[in-house]
Amino acid sequence: MAKVILTHEVVGLGSAGDVVDVKTGYARNYLVPQGYGVHWTRGGEAQVAQLRAARDARALASVEDAQALRDKLQASKVRLFAKTGTGGRLFGSIKGAAVAAAVAEAGMGEIDKRKVVLPAIKTTGEYKAVVHLHEGVDARITLQVIAQR
Repeated sequence: MAKVILTHEVVGLGSAGDVVDVKTGYARNYLVPQGYGVHWTRGGEAQVAQLRAARDARALASVEDAQALRDKLQASKVRLFAKTGTGGRLFGSIKGAAVAAAVAEAGMGEIDKRKVVLPAIKTTGEYKAVVHLHEGVDARITLQVIAQR
């Protein structure tokens, strides 16, 4: 087993700043080369504190703020415009950054693009997505993917 300090959120493992025990091969072959973590050292404790402070600064201030944002997001549909080919098929796909930008443009608030969980979107239409706003507060939003003119 190897101790790793996560530098980014890894689904099912932890958030940035967490110290986790993982199998040596997983750390050596995936987490460290992809930049999701660094090997734990005694001097890494300062780095852990810095990562946690950065994560806390990005997090929403309180659960009440997150719940208010969730209610606002769930009450309306988020419209996304994308270039399409024949039959409404998209050139590329919709990513979390596009959803975060559309939410901000609509004046609904700021969300972290890394906290958006999307289905595979390859055609125009209506889709459901989940946005993790705070610990235990998730917004289920409706996305309208519309052909760009």
